[in-house]
Amino acid sequence: VHFVESGGGLVQAGMSLRLSCAASTFTVDSYTIGWFRQAPGKEREGVSCLRSSDGSTYYADSVKGRFTISSDVAKNTVYLQMNSLRPEDTAVYYCAVGPFGTTAQAMSVMSRYMEVNDYWGQGTQVTVSS
Repeated sequence: VHFVESGGGLVQAGMSLRLSCAASTFTVDSYTIGWFRQAPGKEREGVSCLRSSDGSTYYADSVKGRFTISSDVAKNTVYLQMNSLRPEDTAVYYCAVGPFGTTAQAMSVMSRYMEVNDYWGQGTQVTVSS
């Protein structure tokens, strides 16, 4: 499983970033694609996921209303539009994939699936200054 995560950077609070997850060994409309993040000293947490086959999505409460996940099947890429960024959004953001649903529990299963199969990529760093 291969993706390339990009789009991270250093921004001030209140600004926006768009992360990209470009898939190379699978098609993004065949699976659920998720975004996770891991802040220093904290466990990896599920942020959002999208199942393109039916358009269902999930957002963690901490990002609901600020982040939007979407896909461009032609580009085989999934995006995470992050608006109104906060310092607590600072983390390394990772892409994930699997044949799962779009719930908080499904994201936990996806995270374990990624870990067991050693699928995690390098991620992209997002730093939000206050």
